[in-house]
Amino acid sequence: MPHLTDDPRRQWAGALGEPRTPEGQNLIAALAPHLPRMAAAAAEHDGAGTFPVESFKQMTADGILAATVPQRFGGMGVHSVHDLCLAIMRIAEADASIAICLHMQLSRGITMRYELNRGNPAGQVLAERLLRLMGSGEAIISGALKDAGTVTELRPAGAGLHALTGRKILVSMAPFATHFVVSARTRPATGLPHAVSVFLSARTPGLTVPGNWSGMGMRASASTEVIFDDCHVPETDLFLRGPLGVRDEAAMAGQTVSSIGLLGVYAGIAQSARDITVAGLIKRGSSAAAVRTQVAEVDAKLYSMRTALAAALDNADRYAEQALPDPDERGRIMMAPFQYAKLIVNRCAAAVVEECMTLTGGASFTDGHPLARRYRDVRAGWFMQPFTYADAVDRLSAWSLNLDY
Repeated sequence: MPHLTDDPRRQWAGALGEPRTPEGQNLIAALAPHLPRMAAAAAEHDGAGTFPVESFKQMTADGILAATVPQRFGGMGVHSVHDLCLAIMRIAEADASIAICLHMQLSRGITMRYELNRGNPAGQVLAERLLRLMGSGEAIISGALKDAGTVTELRPAGAGLHALTGRKILVSMAPFATHFVVSARTRPATGLPHAVSVFLSARTPGLTVPGNWSGMGMRASASTEVIFDDCHVPETDLFLRGPLGVRDEAAMAGQTVSSIGLLGVYAGIAQSARDITVAGLIKRGSSAAAVRTQVAEVDAKLYSMRTALAAALDNADRYAEQALPDPDERGRIMMAPFQYAKLIVNRCAAAVVEECMTLTGGASFTDGHPLARRYRDVRAGWFMQPFTYADAVDRLSAWSLNLDY
């Protein structure tokens, strides 16, 4: 399916159409031959709930899973979140399940590069180790963020070790990951608990992956549970964050860098829904005024979504490389446009898919229809990190009204 911006009449500047950097151009070029195969197999994987192992093997062989690793560590050196998001969007147009999984890997490279440049000395050492593993093809890293019931905790275990206990859900590509980065909280003998990110191998004793994924959408993403039962982790495999309960707006800069590219998944779903629908209307020769009005409305929503997202990505790229005297202000400057764009993308992407189903008719409500898959997949955007709708509204309104949150 040709992209909207491939049409020479629609070469809009600032609408998330072209990469900003040579490294991003190389990534888009490397992805191009994989996209038709992904799209052709997407319905089968979605229907069976099977993970697209072959696609990941092929992308690994072409160096795509190391795209965001600096060149000195064996990767392509992609460092722009704009270009990462564009790549994720292109993949999501073919298969959103692959896009959400690949974002975990590629955003990890961007995040570790940020950690390497701005983290504390221990974090810098660990970040370099992760980047070298990714660059050599030895690490496919999944992120385990959302607790299932109880809080995932890390407690001292003696001799420089810590024990990780907890249970996570929605851990995409978990059965195929070689490593995990797990969000947890410390349980120190004294003092405040801290947020911590724990790096550990999938072969760590006590780590189990039940493989019980049965989602409404993203069915091919293998977003299963992961259980940690006294998994021993050395001190050197921890990214220690700030104390819990203490506001740390400076940390939002890193959160923006690590998560904003995920919006490309939902932008890609909406774009592909539009392209499928418009191709069908052209084939049928539909030209009724109501149809033409709704098509124009769909395209306006897409333009709004893509331009807002591109602006937020450009803002993130700018301030990721620019230090400010007040780190908290820098965090807010990066996070606020991200959250505005997230609200716009979530609303517009879902609305575009729904309007495309209306234009297509009842066939789109059948389970095997490509719009039905996109309708299920696009709903995941509302609860993706770092903030839910309610949390984003609390923060954005508090910043505007000078209120606590």
